[in-house]
Amino acid sequence: MIDFSCNKLSGEIPQEIASLVELVSLNMSTNNFTGKIVEDIGQMKKLESLDLSANRLFGKIPVTLGLLNFLSMLDLSNNNLSGKIPLSTQLQSFDPSVYSGNPLLCGDPLPNKCPGGEKGTGPPFIATGNEERIQEEEDEDKFITQGFYISMGVGFAFGFWAIFGTTLLRSISGYACFKILDKLTDWLCFTASVNLARLQRRLQS
Repeated sequence: MIDFSCNKLSGEIPQEIASLVELVSLNMSTNNFTGKIVEDIGQMKKLESLDLSANRLFGKIPVTLGLLNFLSMLDLSNNNLSGKIPLSTQLQSFDPSVYSGNPLLCGDPLPNKCPGGEKGTGPPFIATGNEERIQEEEDEDKFITQGFYISMGVGFAFGFWAIFGTTLLRSISGYACFKILDKLTDWLCFTASVNLARLQRRLQS
């Protein structure tokens, strides 16, 4: 646990704090921190409590904050944060008071919606750092899903024609063989009858 609350600390929050991956609780509230929330905060997978309230932080809430699955206590109130609150099960589950005091924040669970309505389109979002990796992973998942269904369809078609085609060819081949054997039998019977008639004529003469 780290508690730096109620001091006169200033400047930006160090990026290196995101490397404290075993940290469970971080309280940096009631200081004079400026700048943006650390982009790589999503690396702190074990974080259960995060309090950055009553500072002068600005900019957007990082998308990676929504990756903290164990986060049960969050307070970003009374800052200068702006833009749409990222969509995630974690971030939308908190009480709106968690985001209060940031008049430029919008989107669920706040009552003020982003420009564009319920969906909160807001200003264009430029992905950087971990956000780019998240977007790439989503694109890969879509590609894998599409490829899976295409492969399944091709495999089904190939398997169907392999089985049905083989059976059909066997049927055709069997019919052809039967016809050949039938013709061969007729030829043998005809030849035998002709030879037998010739033999009888010779014996009579």
